[in-house]
Amino acid sequence: MEFPILPAIMLSPALGAIVILFLPAHRHETIRWVAAAATGIALLLTLSLPFRYDSQIAGFQFITKISWIERLGISYHVGADGISISMLLLTAAVIVTGVFVSWSIKEMVKEHYMLLLLLVTGVFGVFMTLDLLFFYLFYELSVAPMYLLISVYGSHTKAYTKEYAAMKLTLYLTLGALFALVGLLILYATAGEATGVYTSDLLQLMAFGFTPRMQIMIFPLIFLGFGVIVPMWPLHTWSPIGHAAAPASVSMLHAGVLMKLGAFAIIRIGLSILPIGAAKWLPIVAYLCMFNIIYGGYVAMNQKDIKFIIGYSSSSHMGYVLLGLAGMSVVSLSGAVFMMFAHGIMTALLFGLIGFFYDQTHTRMVDELGGLAKQIPFLGVAFIIGALASSGLPGTANFVAELMVIVGAWKSYPIPTIAAAFGIVITATYMLRTVAKVFFGPMDAKWETLRDPLLVRERFPYVFLILILLAFGFAPGLLVDLIETAVTPVVEGLKAASAEARVFHIF
Repeated sequence: MEFPILPAIMLSPALGAIVILFLPAHRHETIRWVAAAATGIALLLTLSLPFRYDSQIAGFQFITKISWIERLGISYHVGADGISISMLLLTAAVIVTGVFVSWSIKEMVKEHYMLLLLLVTGVFGVFMTLDLLFFYLFYELSVAPMYLLISVYGSHTKAYTKEYAAMKLTLYLTLGALFALVGLLILYATAGEATGVYTSDLLQLMAFGFTPRMQIMIFPLIFLGFGVIVPMWPLHTWSPIGHAAAPASVSMLHAGVLMKLGAFAIIRIGLSILPIGAAKWLPIVAYLCMFNIIYGGYVAMNQKDIKFIIGYSSSSHMGYVLLGLAGMSVVSLSGAVFMMFAHGIMTALLFGLIGFFYDQTHTRMVDELGGLAKQIPFLGVAFIIGALASSGLPGTANFVAELMVIVGAWKSYPIPTIAAAFGIVITATYMLRTVAKVFFGPMDAKWETLRDPLLVRERFPYVFLILILLAFGFAPGLLVDLIETAVTPVVEGLKAASAEARVFHIF
């Protein structure tokens, strides 16, 4: 039998959490290294996927299927295509670096790492599952620990408490998940009643062929339900607050990975199972993207807290992902997936760096900082690289992703695409201004006690993430070619559905 690599990737952090459960709470160093080993194993296994994946065959590979409730057609069914593999690589990279960034946690270390590992177990599950029920269960598992991680380990902002931020995040995501659940249950029941055989198997549901009316009515439930976590304007207000209140490692996972769950779900369920519904509604999404990109960037430009700047910037950048989905071309959709990957790495880098110097300065207010590059040059250089990547500098993965989205969406949506191009200018404005104010100019004498990351363990997360940004910036084909093998059949389905969507009236 073939080695079950996908279950092994998912279970590595789960087993790490179980081992930590039985360790004495005072053995902080052992707990940290167990978490590092568990996520390191997941990373090594994930890195082997692109080499083992057969691009000539494409489709879902590394399949493992175990019947769970046979009468209801529910199975533990996992598999990976090019989209899944790119998201698994992103998740593995972010959680490994997040574990090392979490080394600064001094209280309730055991509980922190257990929650972190359970969260990422759910994320891995979402990106590989091929069963609707398990998709939803893994989605909830990846969201639920966020409340405790923020409310217990987070920090207050000048405007909000960490408890408020955690509760707002939980309420928004839970409400969105309920909308999505209704849509998923309708899909399950409709297919079952039509065939007499109930199944939650995604592959079977993709091949079922729901009626145009059903697709057009269900797609908004799926899109809105999962669009909350993207976050889609105007349902985005929970996200920057959650970023700002969360501890560094949780902000890394929140912006780097969790926000990608929504877009991934829309691709995997909305676009693949409901192509007619997607073709009908995505033109509206394309214009809503402008609010994500322009409004998010404008609000980021007016923030004083660095975490809020990056938080609103993330909402703005995810607008490019949504525009790529709406473009319904191989280039735009591949660019959207690649943007998810590049943005995840970039925001993980920036939030990790912010966490390092916040632990020493106890402030994130831009006006209270200045000249820090003199005192912490390594951190300054790393932050500048992250800021330039956010601004779409050529040579970084973000540039390639944004270029693909803009080129791919131009033919279908010129006005939103122009707004997206202008959004790059806005991003460069506030990111470069933040760099200038925080790291250059005169430095207050009270910051002379700051120290740079010196240990290999301290520098590893930032160096690793920077290398990923640059590697895929100079050689994007390493991942884009893999993504296109999965995107192409999705786009073909959307194009085939477009003609039917045009002639079908909602009311």
